[in-house]
Amino acid sequence: MVELGPLQGAGALPVVLASTSIARRALLQGAGIAFEIVAPGVDEDAVKRELAGADAASLATALADRKALAVSARRPGAVVIGGDSTLACDGRLFDKPADIDAACEQLRFLRGRVHELQSAVSVARDGEVVWRHIDTARLAMRPFSDDFLTRYVDASRDWLTSSVGAYRLEGTGAQLFERIDGDYFTILGLPLLPLLAWLRSAGVLRS
Repeated sequence: MVELGPLQGAGALPVVLASTSIARRALLQGAGIAFEIVAPGVDEDAVKRELAGADAASLATALADRKALAVSARRPGAVVIGGDSTLACDGRLFDKPADIDAACEQLRFLRGRVHELQSAVSVARDGEVVWRHIDTARLAMRPFSDDFLTRYVDASRDWLTSSVGAYRLEGTGAQLFERIDGDYFTILGLPLLPLLAWLRSAGVLRS
């Protein structure tokens, strides 16, 4: 974790989420934070090409930084939260599946294996990252049958390609796993408790 100290002039500052992720939005809403949503418009594929060879944690952190900074440049004075998650298994990095077939292929690869999910969060203000944090969760998928996979995919088509892991732990995706080691919020895409602690320390939230 990198912490650069409390924000000057904090308190009643606008909070902006630089993400269109439904899960991240729901986590902040559930925590009772008032915020706006602004799409960051970051070309993630270009960043991944630029950082080819970077490990999963470095890539997630870089993407979270750039999302927060992109929106911060357009919203001076605001506290801008960016987030990103990466998934790695047996030396292979995974992106959000391009289509249903790609999601099925990914889930077949992950079943019976342990993968790591890295979730990064960055906070920017006035064009500078003032805090960042990354957390890792390890998830063991059970060796589910092809029949279960077919039923799972059929029930999940509306959102399957919107998640880097092709699952939502808060829904039927929980049935894919036999063991999880890590923070629930991290798996959903945002290390929420460290973020809330920093927002309080910076005076953005009342302590």
